[in-house]
Amino acid sequence: MHVALDTMVDILKAAAESSRLRILVLLSRGDLTVSDLTEILGQSQPRVSRHLKLLLEAELIGRYQEGSWAFFRLSDADWAREFVLRLVADIRATDPQVERDFERLAAVKRRRQERAAEYFSDNAASWDELRSLHAPDKAVEAALLKLVGKRPFHSMIDLGTGTGRILEIFSPLYRRGVGIDMSREMLSVARANLDKAGVANAQVRQGDIFSPPVERDAFDLVTIHQVLHYLDDPGRAIAEAARLLRPSGRLVIVDFAPHALEFLRNDHAHQRLGFSDRQIADWFAEAGLELEQKEDFEPRPGTGAKLTVKLWLGRDRRMLIADPSNDTQAALRPIGEVA
Repeated sequence: MHVALDTMVDILKAAAESSRLRILVLLSRGDLTVSDLTEILGQSQPRVSRHLKLLLEAELIGRYQEGSWAFFRLSDADWAREFVLRLVADIRATDPQVERDFERLAAVKRRRQERAAEYFSDNAASWDELRSLHAPDKAVEAALLKLVGKRPFHSMIDLGTGTGRILEIFSPLYRRGVGIDMSREMLSVARANLDKAGVANAQVRQGDIFSPPVERDAFDLVTIHQVLHYLDDPGRAIAEAARLLRPSGRLVIVDFAPHALEFLRNDHAHQRLGFSDRQIADWFAEAGLELEQKEDFEPRPGTGAKLTVKLWLGRDRRMLIADPSNDTQAALRPIGEVA
């Protein structure tokens, strides 16, 4: 994207101030609240808020609400994000001020991880019970990675991101990743996990899977991992997910095959007891997707596990015509397509 001369002058003015540049450096490492930035910068909240307002007006950063908390992040606009990342890449990490900021940032992230660990520990027994009923997560993750392939792509979104694990395993492939979840507690877990894994190219935010707070026609890959069985209207969720895809983008769903474990309704809030291939294929067709591939993961023999995990891959039927000589279009080439 090209901007007018006067607009670029305003953008440069917004960034060309020590505190605001420090904020951009910090946000390049992940999303932060005003309180986080106040602590790290050692400045008053009104002053930090003023810096954030100027950066927001220049469209270099974005803001989103999560309950009573407001988080700030680098802009979702590709041109603005790339501009900021190029700008901060030339700042020495050994600069004394930057080093102090990173030390305080590390302390903020440690507290996040401690809170997340406490929540995870409180709920670990429930999650462990569910894991014992089906194939190991690692087998499914390996299949996901094989399915998507090794070619880098532009962007992905994980709907119902939970612990952020799907964002983590795909992080070497995408330039921008987004995770959506309704639970603030799970978002805290996801942020802590992504921080611990050193994933800086992904962000998570609170939102409804039926109305994700992101732009449409913007993602090469959409994932819905072990979420559909909690929903009263899975078909609608698939339709909304399809609207997020770029032409020829792909939607990957991981969930359970039909089963009869009624206790999952009462004890674990499952709305649906699995899905058949026909159900998923019909929902894909209604959403303008082609069911390209499906895979089963049977329970391990002799473990007493009773759930079969299913993986379904759908592709947007619209075609994306890219000019290989155009860098922007090349970045949007469908996943798995060889240049």
